[in-house]
Amino acid sequence: MKRIALILSVGALASCGADGAPWRPAANVGLSVGTGGVSTSTSVGATNGAVSVGASF
Repeated sequence: MKRIALILSVGALASCGADGAPWRPAANVGLSVGTGGVSTSTSVGATNGAVSVGASF
């Protein structure tokens, strides 16, 4: 039981960013008007300086 608690504690500590740079959320919303009409774009993601992860819709 102590081993499981230790593993969960280390996992929680690592996931909160305490061992490195914290992950900062990023978001972007765009609106374009052109001859084809109005179009929108959205992107969300996270970055910690060296690594960026995101998705565009």
